[in-house]
Amino acid sequence: MRTVGVDLAAEPVRTALAWVDWSSDGARVDRVKVGADDGLILDAVMKADKAGIDCPFGWPEEFVDFVTAHRNGHVEVPVGPTGREWRRDLTLRVTDQVVHDLTGLTPLSVSADRIGHTAMRCAGILSGLARLGRPVDRSGEGIVVEVYPAASLNRWGLPHRNYKRAANLDRLGNLVDALQAAAPWLDLDTCEEACRSSDDALDAVIAALTARASALQMTTTAPPEQIDVARSEGWIALPTGPLSKLPVQP
Repeated sequence: MRTVGVDLAAEPVRTALAWVDWSSDGARVDRVKVGADDGLILDAVMKADKAGIDCPFGWPEEFVDFVTAHRNGHVEVPVGPTGREWRRDLTLRVTDQVVHDLTGLTPLSVSADRIGHTAMRCAGILSGLARLGRPVDRSGEGIVVEVYPAASLNRWGLPHRNYKRAANLDRLGNLVDALQAAAPWLDLDTCEEACRSSDDALDAVIAALTARASALQMTTTAPPEQIDVARSEGWIALPTGPLSKLPVQP
């Protein structure tokens, strides 16, 4: 089995892509590429059994309705709630709020933060997969699943804060050490140095590990009453089992 992880950014220069091969003995990171363009991402995902992409797959439905209403005339502002309260459903998707409830982490707002630029690129990549015959179910069924590496690390009991940016290279190295101790079956091979020097590279590996968990049905999924909104907005897969279980099943 091969899983792919994508730490997507608005431009290729900060986009990392990881390929992970799985066997009965464990997993090996075959390759990590920082500076991945759309063509390389599409090729990697098309050849994978499951891919995890760290980026919102859609926008909050209430935000889309709000913008549409504003374009067509005037929006209706609820009476009573403060601005922050009534804007919550405009800025956070259902899955973002679920992630916060389960982990205490709040994903970046796709409608009110710069992650929106990355989501626009992601939408184009998902469309590209559809054109190549692999349409994407944004709820996570099928070839691609939305992931959030920091939340995956949180669920696996690993350090998940303050490891990004050049100023935190020591913390990044400590996280790699913690990952290797928790998953001795994971062979970073020639990609270890990339993971120690680039948080984008490590996040791509974590995305690939989460894709494996999703393929094994070891992640959260949208409940029946939220499946329609998940197929519109996207749904972040959170691990539901220990990291040690990932290499057990074929």
